Amino acid sequence: MNNKVLLAFSGGLDTSFCVKHLKIEKNLEVHTALVNTGGFTCDELSAIEKKAYQLGSVSHVNLDKTDEFYSKAVKYLIYGNILKGNTYPLSVSAERAFQAIALVEYAKEIGASYIAHGSTGAGNDQVRFDLVFQVLAPDIEIITPIRDLKITRQAEIDYLNKHGFDYPWAKAKYSINQGLWGTSVGGVETLRSDGELPEEAYPTQCTKQGSEKISIIFRKGEPVGINGEESEPVNIIRRINEIAAPYGVGRDTHVGDTIIGIKGRVGFEAAAPLIIIKAHHLLEKHVLTKWQQYWKDQIANWYGMMLHEAQYLDPVMRDMEKFMDSTQSYVTGTVDVRLYPYHFAATGCTSEYDLMNSKFGDYGEINKAFTGEDVKGFTAILSNQLKIFYATHEE
Repeated sequence: MNNKVLLAFSGGLDTSFCVKHLKIEKNLEVHTALVNTGGFTCDELSAIEKKAYQLGSVSHVNLDKTDEFYSKAVKYLIYGNILKGNTYPLSVSAERAFQAIALVEYAKEIGASYIAHGSTGAGNDQVRFDLVFQVLAPDIEIITPIRDLKITRQAEIDYLNKHGFDYPWAKAKYSINQGLWGTSVGGVETLRSDGELPEEAYPTQCTKQGSEKISIIFRKGEPVGINGEESEPVNIIRRINEIAAPYGVGRDTHVGDTIIGIKGRVGFEAAAPLIIIKAHHLLEKHVLTKWQQYWKDQIANWYGMMLHEAQYLDPVMRDMEKFMDSTQSYVTGTVDVRLYPYHFAATGCTSEYDLMNSKFGDYGEINKAFTGEDVKGFTAILSNQLKIFYATHEE
């Protein structure tokens, strides 16, 4: 074995500490890689690369997996209208499998004997990274300094300062993970049940007032346009976020059960994901049948749970994706959304496949498909099993 280690590097406090620790304490040749799933600008990527070299990385690479992340995960999160705990759009948990897969591929490419990540021992990410590494690269040894040392964030800062790298506490106050499908925010407030993240903790401040209407175009379930202008889905997601995030839309705190069995809280900012999911769901209510919606809800719930709990590689995920693909054939149309400070509403939609068809009747007004006598007979048959029950159980 050589002494080459590939470290998953984000430029944050934990992975910055890992570079120094692996180099100084483990005497390893550290190579860093950032897997971009849509959360970084070119300037941010350049700054992170510069930081990696300043910390002592021998080489650094930015691996862009945004399009793959969309086509293999985000698309299905939209199809399934997936919100973990009816709240969280899996902003970070959905990314990890794709980041881990990219890291394994690159570790093999450079011939690394070790692969490292900066996850703690109290969260889900440690399992997500470890599982993919173990399955796809069983011969590469995994190193996890933060988890193994059980070190505090202040102790990490002190260590970096001791070894000549100034890392101010203000930058480490909140743990922020950015991606195409939203940004998670963790801080001291999310470590307890009654904490509330302050305004400054969120990446985008609420600067817009009043209200604004946007129209989202869907084609076979995918967002392909906004306000009449069409583009690739990744671009549409980014454009919706640019418009809506300054309204303070898409913020919430998710409380959930972790893979390792403890409760956890995390704040998030996900304007585009929440708006797209709610708009897509509204359109589906108009174009899918009752039983399509029912069974898709069941499948989507399982899909989201499996993705959240590190099971992306299980073949059953491909089976569920094929089912969701088949449900989207007629999910085509335009949905109107009204934005306000800190909230939004999907107000209506148009689609050539709308099953709310006036040829058959207007709900609450006039029925055109059958007569009142038909309803009497239908109701007599529908109520028959209840009549038998109550006749048998007179009490």
